[in-house]
Amino acid sequence: MKLTLIAAATTALLAAPAFADGHASGDAAAGEKAFRQCQSCHVVQNDAGDVLAGKAAKTGPNLYGIAGATAGQVEGFNYSDGLVAAGESGMVYDEATFVAYVQDPTGKIREATGDDKARGKMSFRVRKEEDAVNLYAFIASLQ
Repeated sequence: MKLTLIAAATTALLAAPAFADGHASGDAAAGEKAFRQCQSCHVVQNDAGDVLAGKAAKTGPNLYGIAGATAGQVEGFNYSDGLVAAGESGMVYDEATFVAYVQDPTGKIREATGDDKARGKMSFRVRKEEDAVNLYAFIASLQ
C-alpha cells in the first residue's frame, strides 16, 4: 500500500508542470524551440556578456532578467512611450502579464496604461497561449 502511494505521488509530481525559478508553469524545453521566432529581434545575454539564447539581435531589448522585471526598463533600450508608461503604471512581467503582452502587445499596453492610443513597437504576436507560457518558462530559466 505504501509503495503504491509513493509511486502515485511520484508520478503526480513528475506529471506536474515544470517551474522555472518557482514562477513559471510552462515547458522550458518547448519554450527554447519557440524562442526561435523571437531571436531575429531579441537576445538573452547575461551581465557577463554571455549569450544564453538567440543571436546578436538588437531590434528588441535583451530579455535577460525579464521575469519579474518592470516593463520598459532595460537600460539603454529605446522603448515606445506606451511601454515606458506601462512600466511606470506598475506593469511587471510575471507569467500572466508576459503571456498577455506577447500575444497582444498593444492591447496589454493599453490595458496597463488606460490609454487607448498607447502603442508599443513590438509588431510580432505569439499566436498560441501555450507557446507564450513556454517562452516565459524558457526565459525565466535563464536568469
